[in-house]
Order: sequence, then structure tokens, then C-alpha cells
Amino acid sequence: QVQVVESGGGLVQPGGSLRLSCAASGSSFMLDVMAWYRQAPGEQRLRVARITGYGAKGYADSVKGRFNISRDNAKNTVYLHMTSLKPEDTAVYYCNSVNRPGPWGQGTQVIVSS
Repeated sequence: QVQVVESGGGLVQPGGSLRLSCAASGSSFMLDVMAWYRQAPGEQRLRVARITGYGAKGYADSVKGRFNISRDNAKNTVYLHMTSLKPEDTAVYYCNSVNRPGPWGQGTQVIVSS
């Protein structure tokens, strides 16, 4: 299982961009299908993007065309590049392995507001 540390969140205006990073520890990182999730206040944690070790990607409809997930297997790091941000993207963002999930990290807060 992986252990993760998320970073890169912050306050951004609607229409702005942010890049989140997720540093993962554990062996054989390339075997992990990694995903980004988000949880808004009072709501369930939902997956927004995923990427396999070989780079195949999938997105929730709510972020398709605006978010891009990528990974650097040499650095055991996953990224989420978010563009055209909307107030409804406000949430705490988490990453984790889909197939070998570890404990949840502390997440990184994203606030989209003018």
C-alpha cells in the first residue's frame, strides 16, 4: 500500500488554474493505479481522475476537459492540473492508490472564490 502527501492547494479566482502534487511512498509505484478524489463540506469523497502506471487516464464528467492528471513514475509523484476552475470545484483534494489503497493523507484545500 502507498502512503501519500498532497500539496499545491490554495485560493484561486473562478477561471483560474492550480496544479496539485501527490508524493507517494511504497514499492513498485508503477503498479499503482493512482487517483485524485475531492470532498466538499457535507458531501461524500468522490473520485475525479485516475491514471494507470502506463498513463491511461479517466475523468469524472464534472471535470472532463478542464482537469489533467499525470504522473512521474521516477519521482513517485502524481499531479492534477486544474484549469477553468469553478466555485463548485471547492473541496479538499486527496490522492490514493485505487488498487493498493493506503491511509488517506491530510489532503490539500482548494477554494475557488472571487
